[in-house]
Amino acid sequence: MDNLVYILFICLVAPMLLMLLMLRKRSKLLVGYMLVGIFVSLFVSELNSILLNLFDNDILYVTTTITPITEEIVKGLPVLFYAITFSDDRDRVMPLAFATGVGFAMFENMVILVQNIDEVTIGWAIIRGFATALMHAICTITVGYGICFVKKKRKLFYCGTFALLTMASIYHGIFNMLVQSNYKYLGFFLPAITYIPILIYQYKFFKPKKA
Repeated sequence: MDNLVYILFICLVAPMLLMLLMLRKRSKLLVGYMLVGIFVSLFVSELNSILLNLFDNDILYVTTTITPITEEIVKGLPVLFYAITFSDDRDRVMPLAFATGVGFAMFENMVILVQNIDEVTIGWAIIRGFATALMHAICTITVGYGICFVKKKRKLFYCGTFALLTMASIYHGIFNMLVQSNYKYLGFFLPAITYIPILIYQYKFFKPKKA
């Protein structure tokens, strides 16, 4: 099974890397950060396997308490790096943050698919695609949006960055807890409900800059 995960990784990443060489400017950054999300997802999948063994395979406890923290920290680091090192322009950071979350979710979905190939259904795919994947992207875009403000406030930088990662981890944990409870349908709709204000913001306030 481990070999199959790496086979999937190569099949997904190789053509995207080839495409990356043909792209320019912002398109290259977006695809590049999707690849970053995929790399991060592979790393976290190995880390989560170790953590699951450490906690006696208690899936409910690990997925609601431990993995939201590890995933949001590792997933948020590339976004924080870009905002701190290159640009804290929200118009640049937010799409990259979203691309990172989407790349992470794409590979995570593929790993879970091959691990449960006999049990998955079309309904499972819809939920993973529109709920879980969107949740990952929302968590990452929240960190990206917030760091653009926090970076400018030196006194708030460290505690603000910690607060952003904590908020993303809590949101992630709440989602995981809901989808494994009797209120799972509320969990499925939670990312969509959160996504609507983000879309409104993008269409109402986002104005692409002239090249």
